[in-house]
Amino acid sequence: MRLLMVGTGPFGVLTFLGLYGTRHTIVALVTGPLKDRGRSPAPATPMRDIALAHQTLILAPEDINAAESRARLAALQPDLLVVCDYGQILSADTLATARLGGVNLHGSLLPKYRGAAPIAWAIYHGETETGVSVIHMTPQVDAGPVIAQTRMAIGPEETAAELEPRLAQLGARVVLGAIDALEAGTAAALPQDPTEASKAPRINKTDGLVDWNRPAAAIKDHVRAMEPWPKTYTFWHRPKGPPLRLILGRVEVVETAVLGVAPGTVLEAGGDQLVIAAASGAIAPRGLQPSGKRLLPTSEFLRGYHVRPGERFGAE
Repeated sequence: MRLLMVGTGPFGVLTFLGLYGTRHTIVALVTGPLKDRGRSPAPATPMRDIALAHQTLILAPEDINAAESRARLAALQPDLLVVCDYGQILSADTLATARLGGVNLHGSLLPKYRGAAPIAWAIYHGETETGVSVIHMTPQVDAGPVIAQTRMAIGPEETAAELEPRLAQLGARVVLGAIDALEAGTAAALPQDPTEASKAPRINKTDGLVDWNRPAAAIKDHVRAMEPWPKTYTFWHRPKGPPLRLILGRVEVVETAVLGVAPGTVLEAGGDQLVIAAASGAIAPRGLQPSGKRLLPTSEFLRGYHVRPGERFGAE
């Protein structure tokens, strides 16, 4: 078949590479437009580098759904659009430029976690299992029928940055199998149950703010979910001076009674131990990064910043 890869971000890299190992023809890569950087050279991206190495045509429309963009795609006579981590929603007319429409690789067990950041939100909500889904695309975001799906466990300490490459590797294999099934006419398209759907919107910087009113285990999941960006942060309300913004490194849950103690209150501070009360249990950061500084081990942070029991961490 004639395949047209549509992707920009890192989650699609292994899928794109895998397509070159098949009997199919890769007619082009459609990727995000390069931002104007004045005199600076255009940034390289893995997707572009792969296409250049294989002498594959690269298209980077501002709007893939514009009439001119659709005409260029249709002229390539693709049998199938293979979409992953692209950044634009494809209209029905754009999907119709390919004989079989489009398939999309998504990093969740759809219909759960539809949206731009399924991996982060799955960890944030304490999921112990996730997976990848390949859907036959419709214009509705991540709502098409599922033609392939595979599960994967989430490690108890695993961050979003660590889970994403594992899912990408799994997804590349699942996509190739789904393409073969579509070509053979054996793909079973299972409609998603909209009542089971949940959202996974794009992560914003403010999503990293720690809510100490959540249980300690949930705060640890939050820290794992916000790696590598925007990371989790809080403010130390010190006795003198304005609140100090601190990024949390990895954290541990401390099982302790916190009855009568306001969430965010420092329970212990000394040596290499900083313990902060949550709604239930407490959190012990293994490292903290003051605004504008490097990440410090907790012991080094406490030597330079004299946190005392009873002081408070929270929103600014």
